[in-house]
Amino acid sequence: MYHVQLIGFLGKDPEQKQVRGNGANFTVLSVATQQSWKDSNDEWQSKTEWHRVVAFNRLGESIVSTLHKGDHVLVDRQLVSSKYERENGKSKKSKTSKVTILWSVRANSVRRLSRAEAEASVQANGMETGSESNEPPF
Repeated sequence: MYHVQLIGFLGKDPEQKQVRGNGANFTVLSVATQQSWKDSNDEWQSKTEWHRVVAFNRLGESIVSTLHKGDHVLVDRQLVSSKYERENGKSKKSKTSKVTILWSVRANSVRRLSRAEAEASVQANGMETGSESNEPPF
């Protein structure tokens, strides 16, 4: 089992779907994370990764009604894989199949983040600029 935590932004509104076999509802999120680094020329580079997040039951239902495109979120749970087989080619003679593995995050919790929370946390820890206290922030 893999444990995953993602902090990123929703690329679109959450989509509610149904499992084909039993009709159970689930919600799919598209979460973008970004990594930045300095290259050998001392210039900033960045790369955006898109993650498929799936939430079931009450969590999925609450996500649909509370989260929207552009929201900053923290997702926590496990990484899971699904295997799909498709026929390779259109001809009747083609008997080979193509196996595709799809990775997604099965969410246990999804929390909306806000800049106000981050700023309040910094101020509560005594880290605000201009503080003249010699006390450590812990």
